[in-house]
Parts: sequence; C-alpha cells; structure tokens
Amino acid sequence: MAYTITDNCTGCGSCSRICPTGAITGEKKETHEIKADLCIDCGSCGRVCPAGAVADPFGIPALRVKKSQWLAPVFDRKRCMACVICLDACPTGCLALGAPQGKDPNGYPVMEDLSACLGCGLCVEDCPADAVTLAHRDVA
Repeated sequence: MAYTITDNCTGCGSCSRICPTGAITGEKKETHEIKADLCIDCGSCGRVCPAGAVADPFGIPALRVKKSQWLAPVFDRKRCMACVICLDACPTGCLALGAPQGKDPNGYPVMEDLSACLGCGLCVEDCPADAVTLAHRDVA
C-alpha cells in the first residue's frame, strides 16, 4: 500500500521535494500524484504538506509536523549486532558505521546526518535485534 494525495493538493511541491524515492510527480499549482510502485511508506510527504492533502495507506489524512519535531533513530549498543541492516533500510543514507568524527572500532551505526533523516522508522522496522528506536531529535 502507498500514501495518496487528495484533491486538497495545491501543487506546492513540498511533498515531491522531500520524497526520497522520487515517487511524487506533478506540475506546480496542480494536484500531484504518488506512484504506488515507488512509494516506500516513509510518510515524509504527509509531514510536510501544508494543505493536509496526503493520506496514509489506510486513507487517514497525515498531519503536518515541523521538522524539528520529527523523530530520529537511537541505537542500543547492548542489543546491536552491527549487521548494517538499518543502514541498508535508510532511504536517505543518513546513517553510518562509527562516529562522524573518527570511526568507532566496533562499527556500531550512528546518525551521521540528522538533517537528512526523515524519521520514517524504516531502520526500526528492519532491525532484527530490536536495537533501534525512535526518539525526539533533541534526544537522538
């Protein structure tokens, strides 16, 4: 299932600019469309839509959220197996192994680029060790 854009769309393009897969198309000031085969259900389009024109896969309108209030992953090193599945799941590549300034010799995942993080939770969903959770950005 994929997110959809309703007739409330004003064609501002916020959703297409944030989409990590290029799933959203449309002309300026015209209703945009989400290509279901490219949508990864990250929800970022709904969090940036000023018109409330994005519905989740269940048809529920997504709520706009300020980026400063988006969630970000937090890693539990006691549970982490350093398998890098979370890195592979991340659609924006904001995660890396080791610390941004100097590599961690244990190769644990870290947030390398918080500004690129969509707070989508795909890293959480794919982690086989349940070592990733989402928290407010000031905690992450």
